[in-house]
Amino acid sequence: MPIPVELEFFMDPNRCIGCEACVQACSECDTHKGTAMIHLEYTDRPNSPQTAPVICMHCDSPTCAEVCPADAIRKTEDGVVQSAKKERCIGCNNCGLACPFGVPKVEVIGIELMMKCDMCYDRTSEGKKPMCASVCPSQCLYFGTREEIAVLRPNSRPISQFQFGNQIINTKVNMLVPVSDPDSLLNVTAHLGPQSMDDMMMEGLYEEAVL
Repeated sequence: MPIPVELEFFMDPNRCIGCEACVQACSECDTHKGTAMIHLEYTDRPNSPQTAPVICMHCDSPTCAEVCPADAIRKTEDGVVQSAKKERCIGCNNCGLACPFGVPKVEVIGIELMMKCDMCYDRTSEGKKPMCASVCPSQCLYFGTREEIAVLRPNSRPISQFQFGNQIINTKVNMLVPVSDPDSLLNVTAHLGPQSMDDMMMEGLYEEAVL
């Protein structure tokens, strides 16, 4: 059964309070009990405690599926990009390296399997909220109609188009931005400032890059 067309997923990273309720709820989802498919990341850990959830954006043209050599990742007719099929996934991590949002993760302990958010398809296809959105106390994650979000967030508007360099990516998940922002898309690359070597060393990125 497809997800009702009037129901959409909205994410407002500015409202994240780092409580990890979404992570705990995700790990209790019936289809993957014990493993959370949502990640909570620090946006600028050396300078701020601010966190943001990382969920699958469910791209119209999912790069993860396009680079999968085993054809293990499929997209449903209503636009939800499913997690890798266990019987087909070979644990190559092509999907994790290719995803511009850094979503897919390969579980290497016990199983060699890519696991990622599938928008709790067993729930959303029945009109229920995803586990993460059902417990988020700050409504950073919200599942509902555009009319509802317009009332709840009068100073924000949803966008579902992102730019990475010369590539434009359209997504099923909406990100909320200020209504004062005139852009029709979020230019991710433009918001990535240059990092100094000291910054990279502080974050441990340089060490990982040379190993």
